[in-house]
Amino acid sequence: MAPEEIAEILKETFGASITDTEFETAHPRVVVTADAWPEVAAFLRDDERLQLNFLRSISAVDYLEDDKFAAVYDLASYRPGKTDSDAWALTNAVAVQVWTDRSDPHIPSVAHVWRAADWHEREAYDLMGVIFDNHPDSVEGLNGFHPRRILCPDDWEGHPLQKDYAFPMEYHGIPAVTELNQTRPIH
Repeated sequence: MAPEEIAEILKETFGASITDTEFETAHPRVVVTADAWPEVAAFLRDDERLQLNFLRSISAVDYLEDDKFAAVYDLASYRPGKTDSDAWALTNAVAVQVWTDRSDPHIPSVAHVWRAADWHEREAYDLMGVIFDNHPDSVEGLNGFHPRRILCPDDWEGHPLQKDYAFPMEYHGIPAVTELNQTRPIH
């Protein structure tokens, strides 16, 4: 099924919760409001026409100049093939984009819909700072509950992939020299 057809089904079912579409790109996508996202996600997985049962990835994107983050969910539908040599067949694929404000970056977790979202959401939090509410592996921090870090140490400050991130000059006494043989790096 083409992404345009998937978008039409979503618009018919969820109306104003589908705020935009983009098909004239190598990465066709549908934009969904954050509050409707868990319900839309379950529909994408469970609807017989769509059966988007595989979460390939979640990419967090920093739109610094717009003061926004986006989470982009790449989804696919894999179904058993008709022969032994055709083990799995890709039938549908689409990306879903969910926006959030940089100042209060909350998106509901969909780890209960796709189990793979568990680690993907932790990575998006760790590196970009997007908080996935009701994530199953959450911890309490200075700004409330958030997914547990997955790549950086628990006491790491900030989120290294944010465009305005200030790389620390040291971490627990370990100098953070990034240029070869430079003793006084400037970041």
